[in-house]
Amino acid sequence: MRTLKSFTLKSSALVLLAGVALATPVFAQDKAAADKAASTEGTAHPAVLVGHVVLPAATFVAAPADAPADLKTSGKFTNADRKRIDRVGSVKGVSVLSDKAAPRETGLSLPFDGQPVQGFSGIVSEGDGRFWVLTDNGFGSKANSPDAMLMAHRLKMDFKDGKIERLATIFLHDPDKKVPYSIVMEGTQKRYLTGADFDLESIQVAGDSIWFGEEFGPFLIETDLSGKVKAVFETKVDGKVARSPDHPAVSTPSAPDGKVAFSVYRSKGFEGMALSPDKTRLYALLEGPVFDAATGGKEKVGESEVLRIVEFDIAKRDWTGRSWKYPLAVAGNAIGDFNMIDDTHALIIERDSLEGSRFKACAEGKVEPTCFDKPARFKRVYKVEFSPETAGQLVRKVGYIDLLAIKDPNGKARQGGTEGVLDMPFFTIENVVMVSPTEIVVGNDNNLPYSAGRSPQKNDDNEFVLLSVPDLLKGN
Repeated sequence: MRTLKSFTLKSSALVLLAGVALATPVFAQDKAAADKAASTEGTAHPAVLVGHVVLPAATFVAAPADAPADLKTSGKFTNADRKRIDRVGSVKGVSVLSDKAAPRETGLSLPFDGQPVQGFSGIVSEGDGRFWVLTDNGFGSKANSPDAMLMAHRLKMDFKDGKIERLATIFLHDPDKKVPYSIVMEGTQKRYLTGADFDLESIQVAGDSIWFGEEFGPFLIETDLSGKVKAVFETKVDGKVARSPDHPAVSTPSAPDGKVAFSVYRSKGFEGMALSPDKTRLYALLEGPVFDAATGGKEKVGESEVLRIVEFDIAKRDWTGRSWKYPLAVAGNAIGDFNMIDDTHALIIERDSLEGSRFKACAEGKVEPTCFDKPARFKRVYKVEFSPETAGQLVRKVGYIDLLAIKDPNGKARQGGTEGVLDMPFFTIENVVMVSPTEIVVGNDNNLPYSAGRSPQKNDDNEFVLLSVPDLLKGN
């Protein structure tokens, strides 16, 4: 157990606020526990690398011409004391998971000239190698992201030639004042939204609307295809409004009478959000368990921490009241993304809160900036099953692939890996989508400039892999 006091990690993962400890996952230590885990986690399936594309970490886009001057640069409030930094490139980025005794600089420095394209936390396939992807909310928290613009991009990925191209970018804005709470750019005409307003983590496109799942509220946000806000919806779980400590209406962590004033833990809002194949329902998945008032802790079923999947009716613009429970393989794990593959099956990324390739692990007992002292151990894509008939119950884990053991027999990896194996040892892996009956695309969130999981002293790029997983997709 350790405490990180200088940085906060992207809200898509586990926000590390001053004085909040990062828990190391506990793994099964005996055969009985391992056998029990295997019986509930489904069947392990192989994944074979078909293609690999990389968008460099240092990829930036200019703010729109009509944006306020303050948005022309970003990351000006990322000092530990939150005081403004005006000189571009004057503060070095350091991996937030590196040991305090051996900090691993990432090679990028804040503030940035322009807005970083980095940090993709949601993906939608349009077919023909075209995708919508969502940039994460900024630099780790509401406090340090008031100059980070909220945006989504259309990308073209050519896995055959190993190329990736940004086709277009939209910036979320609220000129019609649909957001019911104060925003950073309140007094401006276009009212561009920033990472101090919302933490967007998931994206879906249905008709002429883009839907975003968000963590601060958590909220569900609807925009048009240009990013203009149409509506903002409060979250309901079991028919009751559910809020996190970052919700604008929550002023303190607990009410005066000592009762908890929130039911969703900080940074544990809508990390994943799936869309039904007929595009009539959204299935929003919380990243962490809700607060269970009966036990005074995290919601569990048996010994397993569970995450709620809540259903939203797009036509009615309301929550249906139905929900399902996703059981975490390991207490403290988090999910990264969630997309349907048919009416009753979906893909969910589950991962630990560690980073670093085992191929570059430190020697036992050593902590150095040139290696990983606590490399990644748990990064999976699960196939799960749920249906209207199983509402209120646990989803069934059908099977999974291990993202730390991707087969690469033909040397398709553009970077990383060794001896026919590619791993995805990133802290946050937040993109998964099916692109054919046998293939999926998986991508990381690189937490710019605070994550270095591929190389110990180099900020992670934005990587996407095309994986052949026929057994996973066809398995029951």
